[in-house]
Amino acid sequence: MSHTVLQYLLAAIVVLPLLGAVAALLPAPPGLRGKSPEQAVLRHGVTVTGAVLALSTALAAGFDHDSPARMQATTDISWIPALNIRIHLGVDGVSLPLLVLTALLTFLCALYSYFRMPSGPSPKAFVALLLVLESGTLATFAVLDLMLFFLAFEMVLIPMYFLVARWGGEGRERAAWRFILYTLLGSVVMLLGLLLVGIKGGTFDMVALATDNGSHLSRTTQLVAVLAIGAGLAVKAPMWPLHSWLPDAHTAAPTVGSVLLAGVLLKMGTYGFVRIVLPIAPDGAHTFAPYLAAFAAVGIIYGSLVCLNLARRGAKGDLKRLIAYSSVGHMGFVLLGIATLTPTGVNGALFANIAHGLITGLLFFLVGAVKDRYGTSDLDALSGRTGAALYGKAPRLGGLLAFGAIASLGLPGLAGFWGEMLAMFGAFRPADGLSRPAFLTFMALAGLGTLLTAAYMLVVVRRVCMGGDGGSTRPQTGAVDEAAPGAPADVRSYEFAAWTPLVALTVLAGLWPAALLGLTDPAVQQLLRGGN
Repeated sequence: MSHTVLQYLLAAIVVLPLLGAVAALLPAPPGLRGKSPEQAVLRHGVTVTGAVLALSTALAAGFDHDSPARMQATTDISWIPALNIRIHLGVDGVSLPLLVLTALLTFLCALYSYFRMPSGPSPKAFVALLLVLESGTLATFAVLDLMLFFLAFEMVLIPMYFLVARWGGEGRERAAWRFILYTLLGSVVMLLGLLLVGIKGGTFDMVALATDNGSHLSRTTQLVAVLAIGAGLAVKAPMWPLHSWLPDAHTAAPTVGSVLLAGVLLKMGTYGFVRIVLPIAPDGAHTFAPYLAAFAAVGIIYGSLVCLNLARRGAKGDLKRLIAYSSVGHMGFVLLGIATLTPTGVNGALFANIAHGLITGLLFFLVGAVKDRYGTSDLDALSGRTGAALYGKAPRLGGLLAFGAIASLGLPGLAGFWGEMLAMFGAFRPADGLSRPAFLTFMALAGLGTLLTAAYMLVVVRRVCMGGDGGSTRPQTGAVDEAAPGAPADVRSYEFAAWTPLVALTVLAGLWPAALLGLTDPAVQQLLRGGN
């Protein structure tokens, strides 16, 4: 496919959701209203996100897979000459998988919402916010100018705030405020770091700065820049102990909000580490790498222990909150891989990014479906004698929940395995100059985290799928069923359509990891050696 065609494809992928958001707020033409204006605008959301997914697939198909380290589909236009800020877009083997993942998850969320719109204000506003969120996320992975990166990074905050605050559940306003305050404070610090790099480096162009590999930045400048930029990225990642906004946001968010928050927004922080911090300020990254690895290892253990506590009988643990804390542990593996500063570790981090998006996105869909059917996501209620007992009452739903759980715990042959394994391999032999005994300790802690993950995930499957805290799986009736009158439905057709791609890609990535690693490895090798 020609460069011009790819160039227009990438530009359309970023701009189309914005145009779709504006169109969603306009009155629907009479011939397209269907049964109601609400149905029309929800169908509009499915159409626009489907078109973006189709364009992303075409971009991936036309991408030169023989040269994944080279920036492709590039657009470079002067925007603010006085500040040397340019509209610079492009994709390589690092950003392309994240671009496609974003388009896929947003389309599946729009499709799910067409049939199961969360309760709240006008669907027009919901669809418009969903599309603005998609545009900002796609732009984050596509832009190659530091100031544009910051604008795209911030663009997603407002729509996610309103999705949580207006369409969320109990405690939504507090959760939305915590989300916006944490991320905004982190972003202010990150902006100072980005400005420092751009001013001292003489350009805001990320490709030029990566090629220089920090040669125009003093060691002190790099240290300050990594500390500032890293703090903002760590909040979004989220890295322990800057993670405390995440469980509340996930618990209060509607199902599609949780899917996008876990599947896409968390990846923006770790992507920034790989795209900006490692190649542009290598000396600063090397200095702070052991601290990043230490925080990552603590996060892995902490997230797993909290999940174990939430999963125990009598803890009144919320299943959505448990999955949210599991994200803290899983993203710890991503940060550990990045901290090794090795191609093996960074490739593992990027693979774990995609795997986490697929698996945790599926888990939040499933938890949302369980809550819709039983009126609660409280584990004690779901596992009581009158609880879910999914194997007996909704066996397909129970089977999918068990699949998501074993994928999340890193079973070999599924996507969750490769990223965590490669991150630990990277820690086994970190980059030159890093303390190997320290990283071996971090690797051991990460290995312990995998065992703890298996423990709490299996406890969740036993309690929710078997019911009666592991007792009979026969269908029962009782207080929880009364929250959703009638027999609980098994997987519905629209749920099957929304979840099947995630299941299939989880299996495909687990059985054929080379498809993804073949894209990321050449690009990672080039980033780590300064674009040469």
